[in-house]
Amino acid sequence: MTPSLVLAVAGGVLIAAGVYLLLERSLMRILAGVMLAGNGINLLFLVASGPAGLAPIVGEPEAQIADPLPQALVLTAIVISLATGALLLAMSYRSFQLQGHDEVADDVEDTIVRRRAQADLSSEAYVEPDSSTATDTESGGRLVRDDVVPAGNDAAEPER
Repeated sequence: MTPSLVLAVAGGVLIAAGVYLLLERSLMRILAGVMLAGNGINLLFLVASGPAGLAPIVGEPEAQIADPLPQALVLTAIVISLATGALLLAMSYRSFQLQGHDEVADDVEDTIVRRRAQADLSSEAYVEPDSSTATDTESGGRLVRDDVVPAGNDAAEPER
């Protein structure tokens, strides 16, 4: 097999379709995306390994022997993608048994982390509240105080 542009483009299309499906919320589409992307990467790896040759047997001319390493790596990748596919299929089946669908739900902790990042709660402008103020349980109990200026910020607002 000689490396050709058609095989390289086919590998790229498989990877693009796989990545598109990986971004979906259904576990079955994620499974299809993993399989497509894995096959596309295997195809590109074999195309990049060079032209086909004779079997690597003792006594054959060295220039005509195929490199067995890329073939062994692709075979290993096929086994790993099969195991990953079986795991995703089992997760999808169990999710369908429990919830009636295989959609991936939003994680509550991810929402809290996103809110903390949007509020920049790691900044020094945010201080621990005292017992007289209400706490915000969704953002870890920290509140904004307007009268505190972040340390190391010389261009901060003037004091009120």
